[in-house]
Amino acid sequence: MAFDALAALRASGHWVDLLTAEQKEVMQQLTEDEVDVLNRIKRRLDEVAPDVQGQEVKVM
Repeated sequence: MAFDALAALRASGHWVDLLTAEQKEVMQQLTEDEVDVLNRIKRRLDEVAPDVQGQEVKVM
């Protein structure tokens, strides 16, 4: 079965569904190793993040 980078990122809590179609296309092409790096960075950032964070979402 082929590696699904978007599914792997989504499962790790990345907000890939908020990306543009073009950004999703780029992210889908990531290798397993690249996704692993992003997930490790996210975990490290999450460890030092405050308990409550605001989210900025632009709606057009």
